[in-house]
Amino acid sequence: MDLSAEQRAIRDTVREFAVEDVRPSAADADREQSFPEDCWDGLADIGVTGLTTPTEYGGFDADETTYALVNEELAHGSLAVATALSVHCLATACIAQFGSEAVRDDWLPEMVDGRPVGAFALSEPQAGSNPRELSTTARRDGDGYVIDGEKQWITNGQRSGVVIVFAKTDPEDPDSITQFLVPKDAAGLTAGEKEDKLGLRASDTTPLQFDGVRVPERYRLTAEGEGLAAALSVLTTGRVAIAAQAVGLAQSALDEALDYAEEREQFDRPIGEFQAIRHKLADMATDVQAARLLTRDAAERLERGEQARAAASMAKYFASEAAVEAANEAVQIHGGYGYTTDYPVERLYRDAKVTTIYEGTSEIQRNIVARDLLE
Repeated sequence: MDLSAEQRAIRDTVREFAVEDVRPSAADADREQSFPEDCWDGLADIGVTGLTTPTEYGGFDADETTYALVNEELAHGSLAVATALSVHCLATACIAQFGSEAVRDDWLPEMVDGRPVGAFALSEPQAGSNPRELSTTARRDGDGYVIDGEKQWITNGQRSGVVIVFAKTDPEDPDSITQFLVPKDAAGLTAGEKEDKLGLRASDTTPLQFDGVRVPERYRLTAEGEGLAAALSVLTTGRVAIAAQAVGLAQSALDEALDYAEEREQFDRPIGEFQAIRHKLADMATDVQAARLLTRDAAERLERGEQARAAASMAKYFASEAAVEAANEAVQIHGGYGYTTDYPVERLYRDAKVTTIYEGTSEIQRNIVARDLLE
């Protein structure tokens, strides 16, 4: 799993940006529940808002390993920033894979430059782990469609300029799910108030309401009934990205714990000299590396064109649970200070949990792995 010179160069560029620009703003962004737009503009400046977009549209057309590396490094600085980028890339991937040439020409070059920001709208209040239960509809009307319904947990919900939406063309048929592109300024589309969340508080997460939103037929990205398969195909890559983000957060927790264990003294010596602390650090480091290797394996399987759904689920499940455990142990090593906002581990602890939930809960990932084993 050696990295190429190009992969290392991109990783190092993003790592430097995360250290110098992303990480310093993370605490304030979390406290204010405000996304750091300066960081987003910086991501555009270094080219990663077009990371997975084909080169003919100005993008980088990065491979899956590079995509994972970028997500890992950004999440080491701020999970909220990494999440915003990964969802934007989900949107550009949908347009690149399923949109017509005219639609790709209209949208991708500007999205590569960072604006408009992309959003991905699949989940609904009553349809989370089972998207076949979604109730948003797209009714054919003349030369287009009229979309009605509500989406929930939409990252980049308020700040986005384009939304990839999944809706049923037949409300009685769960197999009629279809994928659409909807400009954010379309009449009848409104974003609700930001969710007041436990963690990932800098992330712009909102519901979206579709009330008679009309889109032309060219904005239907898949044939009727092929939207769910399209969603699952891009979510496999998305789960590798979330796994990589979990690795980055877990590494950040480990780094903070190591620094504190070397600096904090009790009984006239650094606490890192006590076996109880050393064992915690060893367990954390082992889990981080195992999660990283699972993530790289899933990315490389995707690059080889293999069926990688189970591998992506393994990586996402293990890495997200490892991130929660690493953050928990980092707080424990910090003792009472870890329970305050004076140290980053408190934020990491809150942020880590969401990696076990979004883009498929740990329970769903285990179901996917088990199904692959049995079938």
